[in-house]
Amino acid sequence: MKRFALIGAAGFIAPRHMKAIKETGNELVAALDKNDSVGIIDSYFPEAHFFTEFERFDRHLEKRRRATGEKVDYVSICSPNYLHDAHIRFALRIDADAICEKPIALNPWNVDALEQIVQETGRNVHTILQLRLHPAIIALRDRINNTPADHKREIDLTYITPRGRWYMASWKGSVEKSGGVATNIGVHFFDMLQWIFGDVQYNIVHVDEPNKAAGFLELAGARVRWFLSIDAHDLPKYPEEKTGTFRSITMDGHEIEFSGGFTDLHTRSYEEIMAGRGFTLTDAKPAVQIVSEIRRSKPIGPKGDYHPFLKKHL
Repeated sequence: MKRFALIGAAGFIAPRHMKAIKETGNELVAALDKNDSVGIIDSYFPEAHFFTEFERFDRHLEKRRRATGEKVDYVSICSPNYLHDAHIRFALRIDADAICEKPIALNPWNVDALEQIVQETGRNVHTILQLRLHPAIIALRDRINNTPADHKREIDLTYITPRGRWYMASWKGSVEKSGGVATNIGVHFFDMLQWIFGDVQYNIVHVDEPNKAAGFLELAGARVRWFLSIDAHDLPKYPEEKTGTFRSITMDGHEIEFSGGFTDLHTRSYEEIMAGRGFTLTDAKPAVQIVSEIRRSKPIGPKGDYHPFLKKHL
């Protein structure tokens, strides 16, 4: 049984980590969040110590490490995106491995800095890239790798996940804190696409707004038109359906079906980490590079090979 600490216990994604810790037979001993609406902990680890102040959390873990010899083995990080690399550094400095939600950092140079600390401490950093563990995605990658590359695949990625007004008032609505829509809801898809189709050759942004982004990404084996949005007006059936998620990936005009199979991917991620097969900083960096370039690019508008959903912007 491994001992875990968790940073960001009140967030949306934290329960999936608690469930994964529980289902892999491990123990959550301490959790931190500045918000105290964390009753979900009772469903998994009611005996876990809870802190709303980082200093007390730090002191508790240091006391365990030095006074009792019961240091934590892992720190799971579910905090806001802009704090990920700082909390990873904290984990490494208390002699624990880090398990971090996406994105592992907002920029590639942040990843490089973490790599230096990994070398100094001898600890490991693992990231959650759960789409790489989805059976349908694995099957697609195997099929692509076993098919002669006689042409570049034509990919359309569309992901619309409506959010209410709270989103823009939270840290997620701040580009400086979340990285913007392309980072916050898109980084997993960009990781999946470059994992399957290879290195980036071109990265063009057509639209980059607070509630949506779109562009064109050319990979070694695919041409990708992408559209990401949190605006319910972008749903294909709006206004009849103002809620729910629309997720679609087509390849050469044919839908890639992977709508199911998401519920246990965090537990699968933890199982792989426990088995020594977790995804590393090196694995995470290409997608961080993609979204960082998107954030720093000047949108050109709906010109050239743009996503069909941008037609309403003409």
